Amino acid sequence: MSIALVRNPGEGTNYRYYDSVQEQVVSNAETDGVVSVIRLSMRRSDAPPLHVHSREDESWVVLSGHVRFWVGSASLDACDVHDAGPGAYVFGPRSVPHTFQPLTPTAEVLVLNNPGAIEGYFRSVGHADARHDTDHVDGLAAYGVALLGDPPRP
Repeated sequence: MSIALVRNPGEGTNYRYYDSVQEQVVSNAETDGVVSVIRLSMRRSDAPPLHVHSREDESWVVLSGHVRFWVGSASLDACDVHDAGPGAYVFGPRSVPHTFQPLTPTAEVLVLNNPGAIEGYFRSVGHADARHDTDHVDGLAAYGVALLGDPPRP
């Protein structure tokens, strides 16, 4: 059963994802699968590869820093590019390729996935010295995510 809740920064559960720590602000279990919310403190090197989700819509709220979003095509060069600053909201519907990367040295971003099951993938990756998304292609596919290209360069 979903519950009403308020979570201030730092009150969620932290877990390792590659060489960073993510905060699970709201879990899939807490919302009966409706949404999962993660707080990312990102560096430029944390950008995911260009990818597409088949099962969930994804939204981002930029809390600090400036973030560039690439959306809408299977190659970075053909994507629409949008820059977002603090307070910006970005929506990425399922089946629309996308990636994102801080333009500033760091940025803090809330990531919302509807429905929220994809959080299982993020938690399964665990700690590593750097991102190695191609090592997890099967895990991504199990959650309906396909990699389409390399991440933006730092």
